[in-house]
Amino acid sequence: MPDTRTPVAPVRKSVTVAVGPLQAFELFARDIGTWWPLATHSVGLERSASVSFGAAVGDQLVETLSDGTKEIWGTVLQSEIPRRLAFSWHPGKSADEATHIEVTFTPDSAGGTVVELMHSGWERWGDGETQAANYREGWDPVLRAFVEEARSEAV
Repeated sequence: MPDTRTPVAPVRKSVTVAVGPLQAFELFARDIGTWWPLATHSVGLERSASVSFGAAVGDQLVETLSDGTKEIWGTVLQSEIPRRLAFSWHPGKSADEATHIEVTFTPDSAGGTVVELMHSGWERWGDGETQAANYREGWDPVLRAFVEEARSEAV
């Protein structure tokens, strides 16, 4: 049976950080727990204690709640350190409902890095257009936190 779901445009975001691609990549993945705004962007919210992420294919993006409960947000699907990271995304949902995120890290002429995030696969959800609109706004404070952390590391 053909897929009749209506395509939903990917959410695309871009920021520039004042660190090189390798440092930006490592900050985004390995050091995510230093900057991710758990109080507002997590499954557990005020019960969230930490978030961790690996950069190897198969590594999981994991939120740990204060009681030790773990919430899997996604799994690394492709990793090309320091250029590209792709992972499934399903915080609070089953892996069967995962969307897809790809983040690229491109050097800029000033010695920093352009970080581009593309979040796609909204068709998997019945309310995909609404979810995409929510994430279109929701990624902004997350990426602002990333930029701020990169700024503090660049000093």
